[in-house]
Amino acid sequence: MPLFHKSHTENGYSVKPTAIPAPGNNAFLSDTFTSDAPTDKQISCGFYRQEAGEALVYPYDYDEMKINVEVHGKFTISDETGASYNITPGDTLYFPKGCTITFKVEGTDTVPESEAYALNFFCGLRPNGAA
Repeated sequence: MPLFHKSHTENGYSVKPTAIPAPGNNAFLSDTFTSDAPTDKQISCGFYRQEAGEALVYPYDYDEMKINVEVHGKFTISDETGASYNITPGDTLYFPKGCTITFKVEGTDTVPESEAYALNFFCGLRPNGAA
């Protein structure tokens, strides 16, 4: 059975992922691959980009894990318990089904708001396009 490959120029790493419904129109996500399994057992992976502006509040109805790849500015993630984390490249995150996460990107003294973003690789227990 062959492996599957997509270059960085076609998988959401070097190209901005697809816009997703977000209050500030500043969140982007594209599935790169989805496993060939029954729908309730499929895993999908790809890239998620959050840009500066209004926070994205996302209720998870599936398990997902992320690793942060890049941060330009300040990237904060918080949950419904009040826990909050400043995310830096290499940080890994696990979002269990049922949690609600707030993603926020801001500019800093050295990164203007217009250039601030965070790029993350994700893998979630969900079918393709179920963002």
